[in-house]
Amino acid sequence: MKYVVLVAYVLMMITVIIFTAKKNLSLNGFLLGGRSVGPWMSAFSYGASYFSAVIIVGYAGSTGWNVGLSAIWIGLGNAVIGSLLAWLLLAKPTRRIGERLQVGTLPSFFEKRYHSKTMKIVASIIIFVFLLPYSASVYKGLGNMFSIAFGFDYTWCVIGIALLASIYLFLGGYKATAITDFIQGTIMLFGIAAVVFYIVKAAGGVGEGLRLLGTSEVGGTNMNTLLPPAGKGTWLASNVILTSLGVLGMPQMIHKFFAIKDEKSIKRATVISTVFALVLAGGAYFTGSFGRVILSKVTDPNTGSTLAALVNSKAMPMDQIMPTMLTNESIVGIPDAMLGLFVVLLLSASVSTLTALVLSSSSVITLDLLGTIKPKMNPTTSLWIMRSLCIGFVVLSLAINFLMQNTPIISLMSLSWGTIAGAFLAPFLYGLLWRGVTKAGAFAGVICGMLISLIPPLATGDMSLAPYSGAAAMLCGLLIVPVVSLLTKRTALPKAELDIIFGEVK
Repeated sequence: MKYVVLVAYVLMMITVIIFTAKKNLSLNGFLLGGRSVGPWMSAFSYGASYFSAVIIVGYAGSTGWNVGLSAIWIGLGNAVIGSLLAWLLLAKPTRRIGERLQVGTLPSFFEKRYHSKTMKIVASIIIFVFLLPYSASVYKGLGNMFSIAFGFDYTWCVIGIALLASIYLFLGGYKATAITDFIQGTIMLFGIAAVVFYIVKAAGGVGEGLRLLGTSEVGGTNMNTLLPPAGKGTWLASNVILTSLGVLGMPQMIHKFFAIKDEKSIKRATVISTVFALVLAGGAYFTGSFGRVILSKVTDPNTGSTLAALVNSKAMPMDQIMPTMLTNESIVGIPDAMLGLFVVLLLSASVSTLTALVLSSSSVITLDLLGTIKPKMNPTTSLWIMRSLCIGFVVLSLAINFLMQNTPIISLMSLSWGTIAGAFLAPFLYGLLWRGVTKAGAFAGVICGMLISLIPPLATGDMSLAPYSGAAAMLCGLLIVPVVSLLTKRTALPKAELDIIFGEVK
């Protein structure tokens, strides 16, 4: 039955591709959907791009294992900061200034806002390079789930997923992805509700599961409370900042604000997106917190040890916690058809995220990097280059996925998010909301944020430092940009030009 569910999903995707593909799609239509995407599709597209197999498989499983029930703070942070605050703070000014400056990408915004082609080029390179490991982590999370649930070969799984994502993006552009994101977002909501139900049932109910999580044999001190275990507070706070505040600086998420229809749509999308995030992220991290309870009930037939013991001894990777929980029939007892729904849930989330990453990367290379070299490029030529780069990005991210098989999902995502958001969060936020930010201040934020995120994990070779350095990069950027701007305030753009940017021309 699970195969029937999977086939039905693939047929649904093919149907959407057929009805949304357009031969005469314009460059603006491909990238932004003509800036006409309504509230429901915008909100679901935002949420579906936010929560992929990286979050549900990699982050929720490993975080729940490390800090127990307090992992829920990440889910709450994702909803309140990553969704509600992001929409309230960024959506309207991004939509307004984007239209005034006629920009649809983050690097183009930097060029127009700060009069700096250099910043545009640097931003384009950072986005393209560091979205690659994030895409690789999406493949890894989904490939692991497919391998365990269906017994499919990992290599062919990720290749098939890449083809599915790239085909409908290549043919239909952003509007096609927004339509499929709405359908996939609906699947994700039903799927995560079912996940919570079956995992809680397998744990013996909420009360029993929390009781077991508090015992030394399964969990330990503070594993069943909202307080993190001893020594884990900073780690948890870093991950809340990374996965929540970091969204405000991620280009594939900001892209949704450039494309939304109007300000009336923004109000409705804010509510819808926040509820979506609360259900998805809250459900995923709550489920992940029961990992120790479920795996302590399952014995490995080869070693005679519990799966929990194998995770503790590092014989079983943390990336396999969630897939194992969801597919173990002896404990969880998930019906075959429901297992198919769970896999489709992860497939939906991951394909949505992949298309957002691919579109962001291909657009910055085409419009911002090549557009700087050849500024009068024909729009039709730009469109086909962008479509071709979509395929190229997929191939590169697949290669990185295979090369970094031994790197945990949480490390790949942390390095990617930390570096990109560390570089862009403060320059973009201040550029939208504060007239006084200068080119020097913004550039200092980009360079310092990138270096603060990269140096600790790369210099030491310890990728577990990525969440800490990424969170530090974002917070430091929020201080560096205004300080440098105040020191160089004489170089701010002329008042007349700022009046145009901020819509204050009388």
